[in-house]
Amino acid sequence: MTKDEHLLHWVKTATSDWKATEELYKAKCYMQSLFWAHLVLEKLLKAHWIKDNEGNTPPKMHNLLYLAEKTKLELPQETLDFFFLMNQFQLEGRYPDYLQDIFRKYKLVQTKKVLDQVNTHRKCLLKKL
Repeated sequence: MTKDEHLLHWVKTATSDWKATEELYKAKCYMQSLFWAHLVLEKLLKAHWIKDNEGNTPPKMHNLLYLAEKTKLELPQETLDFFFLMNQFQLEGRYPDYLQDIFRKYKLVQTKKVLDQVNTHRKCLLKKL
């Protein structure tokens, strides 16, 4: 695959994952929706990694801050702060005790606020590709 094909792969899967994020939210699966929202940002950052680096295989890493740091993106501190917040959701299926804390905190309104921000950052990352 060419560099452009690799980049397009990450964009296409991020787009598909965004649809899943929205459907999970509608189904009131808030934690799962936030997990998939994290994947959307992760995949778009991996597309930027491909764009900005010589290789076509981004790091097998889920940390949004780390991925952003390895690109040429110039992101404001508020975006980096949001990525830090979003990192907590990639733990969703990994640590059940941690998951319970998130389940208690993120209900309809809180999840909607986060997803609105993800959507804003998603659109911004797509525009910069």
